[in-house]
Amino acid sequence: MRGKNYEITKQNIKNHELIGLDVCVCESSDNSRKNVCGKVIDETKNTIVILVGEEEKILPKKECVFEFNIGEKVKIDGKEIMKKPEDRIKDWWLWLKKIKLWKKL
Repeated sequence: MRGKNYEITKQNIKNHELIGLDVCVCESSDNSRKNVCGKVIDETKNTIVILVGEEEKILPKKECVFEFNIGEKVKIDGKEIMKKPEDRIKDWWLWLKKIKLWKKL
C-alpha cells in the first residue's frame, strides 16, 4: 500500500498505522473469531476493532493471527503488535533515526 509520503510493506507493517487497512482473522484460539473480515477502525494496546458490515467487532490481539491486505496479503501474529499504536510507530521512527534512514524519507 502506498501513499504520497509513505509505503506500507510487509517489512514495516508491524510498525505502521493499521487503521483503515482491510484485515481478516485467519487463526484464533476462539473459533467464533476465525474468518472475521473487515476494515480496522480502531486499535488499542490489546485489541483491534474491525468494522464488519455495520457491526464493530473487538478482537484481542493476543488470541488472533491477522492477515492484512496491503496489495499483498501479510500475516501477523497479534502478539507481535501488542503495543500502544503510538508507541509502535514511535519505536519505528527511533530505529530509522538510529540507522540514519529517516533523512531519506
